[in-house]
Amino acid sequence: MNKLKVAILGGTGMVGQRFAALLADHPWFEVSEIAASPSSAGKTYEEAVYGRWKMETPLPEAVKKLVVKDVSDVEGVSGDVDFCFSAVDMKKDEIRAIEEKYAKAETPVVSNNSAHRWTEDVPMIIPEINPEHTDIIEAQKKRLGTRRGFIAVKPNCSIQSYAPVLFAWREFKPFDVVVSTYQAISGAGKTFKDWPEMEGNVIPYIGGEEEKSEKEPLKIYGRIEDGRIVPASSPRITSQCIRIPVLYGHTASVFVNFEKKPDRDELIRLITEFSGEPQKLKLPSAPSQFIRYLTEDDRPQVVSDVNYERGFGISIGRLRKDTVFDYKFVGLSHNTIRGAAGGALLCAELLKAKGFLTEK
Repeated sequence: MNKLKVAILGGTGMVGQRFAALLADHPWFEVSEIAASPSSAGKTYEEAVYGRWKMETPLPEAVKKLVVKDVSDVEGVSGDVDFCFSAVDMKKDEIRAIEEKYAKAETPVVSNNSAHRWTEDVPMIIPEINPEHTDIIEAQKKRLGTRRGFIAVKPNCSIQSYAPVLFAWREFKPFDVVVSTYQAISGAGKTFKDWPEMEGNVIPYIGGEEEKSEKEPLKIYGRIEDGRIVPASSPRITSQCIRIPVLYGHTASVFVNFEKKPDRDELIRLITEFSGEPQKLKLPSAPSQFIRYLTEDDRPQVVSDVNYERGFGISIGRLRKDTVFDYKFVGLSHNTIRGAAGGALLCAELLKAKGFLTEK
C-alpha cells in the first residue's frame, strides 16, 4: 500500500512537532511537506526548530531536511500532498480562511485548531464517539464546491478526559455535570524553559477554555439534520479550567447527576468495556482499550498514567457516590497526543478507512 503524502501546516509549533514525531514511522501516512510562518520559510525543518524542539523523542530523520514552505503558499504546499494536518498559530478568522483555501485546493484538512469547530457542516470528531459525523462531509463539499477537499476537526484537549466517559454512560442519561480541569502547560504550547514562572504556580484562568469545555461535547453528542450538525441539548455542563505546573496531562474532576440511577459496578463496566470504530477497524493509532479504570485511591496520576496506550487512552479513577451529585470521578488524558496531534491523527485514520482520504 502506498502511503498518503501529508503536509503539516504550522509544523514548527509544539503541536506541529508532535505531528512530526507521531508520523515518523506511520504505516499509512508520510510527511512530505511542512509549512509555517514566513520567518521559518526557506529553512530546513531542522534549522527551523533548532533550539526549540520540544518533544521528548529526537527530531525524526525523515523530516530534518524538508525545506519549510510559507503556509500561505497554498498551491506550493498542497500541490504534491494528499491531505494536510493543521496546527497553525494565527487569529481565528485567518485560520478559517487558510483552512478553507486548502480545502478548496482539493486538499482535505484535518485540523487541531478551534476555528472551524462551530462551522455547522464541519465534523468535530472523537473517533470512538461520533464516527458517523463524517457523513456531513458530502454536504460540506457541496457548499465549498469541491470534489475531494473538506475540513474535519478534533475537539478541545480539555474535554478528552470526561466527554468519552459521559458518552459511555449515556444509557443512564447524565444531565448535570460540574467539571474542573487542571491543565498542563504544554496545552499553551509551552515548556518550563519557555514559561519558568509556572514552576510552583497555579493560574485559575485559561482564555476561552471554559466555553469549549461546556459546549463542544454537545456538538460531538449531536445529530446531523438538514446538512448541519445539531448539538445535543444535554447534559448541561459547567466548568472551571485551571493551569497547573505539569508538562503533559490534563486532569478532570467531575461530578455527575443521572436521570436513571446506576450502581457503581455498572458504571465501571460500561467504561472499561467501551470501544468504538477505531478499535473495530484496528486503526494504527487506536488504543486497544480506550478507557481504563484504576482502583487505587491515588490514581490516575500524571507521572504514572499520562502515557497510557501511548498517550491515546484515557485513565479514570476515584469513582464514588457524592453527597450532592450522584457520582464523582477523576479523569486523565494526554493533552498533546489524545488531546491534540494524536486525536487528529486518529481522526485522519478513520477518514482514510472510510474512504474520505485518498491519493490525489
